[in-house]
Amino acid sequence: MFIGLIGAGNISDTHARAAAAIPNVKIAAVYARDGSKAGRLAARHGATAYDDFERFLDHRPMDLVAIGSPSGLHAEHGIKAARRGLHVLVEKPMDVTTARADALIAAATDNHVKLGVFFQDRFSEGARQVKALVDEGKIGAPILASARVKWFRSAEYYAGSSWRGTWALDGGGAVMNQSVHTIDLMLWLLGPARRLFARTATSPLHAIEVEDTAVAVVEFENGAVATVEAATSVFPGYPRRLEITGTEGTVVLEDDRVVSVDLRSGGQSPAPAAAPVSSPRSASPLVADARGHQAVIEDFMQAIERNSRPSCDGSEGRRSVAFVQAMYESSRLGSAVTISENGPTNWITPSGLPAAPDTQ
Repeated sequence: MFIGLIGAGNISDTHARAAAAIPNVKIAAVYARDGSKAGRLAARHGATAYDDFERFLDHRPMDLVAIGSPSGLHAEHGIKAARRGLHVLVEKPMDVTTARADALIAAATDNHVKLGVFFQDRFSEGARQVKALVDEGKIGAPILASARVKWFRSAEYYAGSSWRGTWALDGGGAVMNQSVHTIDLMLWLLGPARRLFARTATSPLHAIEVEDTAVAVVEFENGAVATVEAATSVFPGYPRRLEITGTEGTVVLEDDRVVSVDLRSGGQSPAPAAAPVSSPRSASPLVADARGHQAVIEDFMQAIERNSRPSCDGSEGRRSVAFVQAMYESSRLGSAVTISENGPTNWITPSGLPAAPDTQ
């Protein structure tokens, strides 16, 4: 199978390393507005480099694209690829508004191509252990959850990028960029959220348009309640932590490891793994281990070959975007926001972003 890469930054390098590790997969082409960056990444993988997007989309053979461009361009790039008959695997978040996510979902449906989202944390052993505990009823009916992403990003992290920390292309800050993975896990494990109240803030550490600190209180459709803490302002950065308590016990996930399982029934639970001493992601955007992304690509390829549903398709990927938008809207209004599985598509972020990308 032939893959095209959209973007040539850190995350596209991760996509390339992940794809290169899969037998019978060839990186066919790389697109970036900066032709020199596209050329360097393409050269490492024997691919063709492009700085013209339309010419990139014309490249053949090419079966699917992996999108690693800035978040605010995801739908635009994905829609154009879908219209050329290419399957679309997009980095999180799908885009920066639910309206744009909906436009991408519609384009994939109309053009009969698969759409998937890189939420690789779902494929970790720890997350799958927690999923089994929840789905099999081992922790009972969910009561309480806590999602904490207390990370640190330096001022240089934002200053060294033309799009990070902007509403137009990042779509938000610590919530939309860094914490969206954990929000996805929380929704994957507990189901749809019904209502939330949130507050966001920007600390003196960062000169950015968006938030680097946020909190929320969440009510779920199943009656559970949760708190969310999201930050890139917490020095030196701590492991991501997700705790879920049900009527029969509690499970704790730190980064990708189950560190505690306490059930009223006693045994029959996964053995807790030792907690990592440090978390690379908590203080650095670089991805050293591409195996999670590899698992996403392999799952997506299987969906193409079997004409089945990817583990995280467009409708699943949209849920976290709707949740994040609800947090921003709640903070803007200073009141709770009611959300649903589909969620409204007309929320306005502080950027005043247009409802959908112009892809005509």
